[in-house]
Amino acid sequence: PAGAPPDPPSAPADPAAPPPRALGPPPQGSAGAAPRAEGRPSAACREQEECSVSADTVLAPLRAALDACRATAQKQVCNDIGRRLTVLEDAWAQGKLSAPVRKRMSLLVQELQQQHWDAADEIHRSLMVDHVNEVSQWMVGVKRLIAETRALPTGE
Repeated sequence: PAGAPPDPPSAPADPAAPPPRALGPPPQGSAGAAPRAEGRPSAACREQEECSVSADTVLAPLRAALDACRATAQKQVCNDIGRRLTVLEDAWAQGKLSAPVRKRMSLLVQELQQQHWDAADEIHRSLMVDHVNEVSQWMVGVKRLIAETRALPTGE
């Protein structure tokens, strides 16, 4: 009959037939290529080792920097930084930090250790812009730690 549906409900489904396609192919060009952020170290991990940064390689130098600041910074400031570093440590241990955040924190620590204050500040800013939900609870402490470490007497 002319008004009958193409697949009457009583017809058995052919198990060899491919499932019906509701969507066309994905748009060309956009799916495979991730957008590349120029100048951002986290755009892609070149080697797998770079992606698996250990918490200790980041936290140990941050805690050492905090210890160095204790002689000159206010006790309340140091305690707040310490609490925020604990929040960072917990988030890291619970797997709540993405690979780009872990990688950039590793770079931030390297800059801090080399006393490249502006570079460390720039990485801090990029993390706040690109990953605010992930870093907002503890990044304030890292920012303050950068400032306190920068203010230390140069003999340290």
